[in-house]
Amino acid sequence: MATATAEANVQTAKDVLEHWQGHRRLTRRVIEAFPEDKLFGFSVGGMRPFAELAWEFLRMAVPIVDGVSTGKWEEYKGPKPTTKSEILRLWDAQTAELNAKFPQIPAHRFSEVDKAFGQWEGTGKATIQYAIDNEIHHRGQGYVYLRALGIEPPAFWERG
Repeated sequence: MATATAEANVQTAKDVLEHWQGHRRLTRRVIEAFPEDKLFGFSVGGMRPFAELAWEFLRMAVPIVDGVSTGKWEEYKGPKPTTKSEILRLWDAQTAELNAKFPQIPAHRFSEVDKAFGQWEGTGKATIQYAIDNEIHHRGQGYVYLRALGIEPPAFWERG
């Protein structure tokens, strides 16, 4: 007897955006948990301070959505935040921008292969997943930093 295997589409673009925004909400709470001086100056084992990691996330999110949408890969050109309030303000502005731009990505662009920023070749979906995975990975460093500072980090499963 032959067995047929069917593929199921288990996530829509809207689901991916909500998943990403859930991680962004959690990362925002990690940023908020840091004292200002520790956000910019504390590290463990030579790793970058968490403000540098947050800056990396900010430089990736909207440019990746723009690149997947249009095929034009331009780096973020805004000024680097120097305070926690500036990071959070930019974070919130980008959250709104992602909510507006993500639904505009043409469906075919998720499966088309590009070389993001002239460096990383993959489908639009894979590039977006990389941004999410990168944020999760580096947020883990933030958890280590907070615990080393004696600060209880937010529960990792609470993304609402």
